[in-house]
Amino acid sequence: MNDRIRQLLDQMSALEDELRAALREQEAGVLFQIKGKRVEFEQSIRQAHGRLKTGFFRWLVTNRPQNLITGPVIYGMIVPLLILDLSVSVYQAACFPIYKIAKLRRSDYIVLDRHRLEYLNFIEKFHCSYCAYASGLIAYSFAILAKTEQYFCPIKHARKILGTHARYVRFLDFGEAADYEARLEEFRIALAEKKK
Repeated sequence: MNDRIRQLLDQMSALEDELRAALREQEAGVLFQIKGKRVEFEQSIRQAHGRLKTGFFRWLVTNRPQNLITGPVIYGMIVPLLILDLSVSVYQAACFPIYKIAKLRRSDYIVLDRHRLEYLNFIEKFHCSYCAYASGLIAYSFAILAKTEQYFCPIKHARKILGTHARYVRFLDFGEAADYEARLEEFRIALAEKKK
């Protein structure tokens, strides 16, 4: 990787940090606070949200029929999701200490807080919790696999691919063979740090 690309990647990282800070500032303007693991709204907001809630029977009648029909297929995915959750969690617990890779916290990826929104009825809260679990689990799995790829094979593909993880851009270029073993060791040492 040449110096210009490295410089651009560093600028991108700095911009991502700046964006995260700006988003945190914007969230501070919303009328809720995070206390520990709880999200708390101001009393007036909670009351306003409660008035916006759609009752179950009205929701059932006004909901799109295709959503109800495909529900069993969507919720049938819970079995493979639970197997994936167990598998990646056991893999990380067993292998990351051996490889000296800093572990990822599952709770940083799987966040279940939407059920606290008063404007959602209990079915919508259930849907939101399911989606939060599934998408958080996929992100958690993706992050574990990204660290694994960095440990074993931090080499970009010859062809451009979609959906790469954040670590991928810093991997070695395809065919970049000079000092491969030494550079592989640098990638592995970097994984011991507590950064995600």
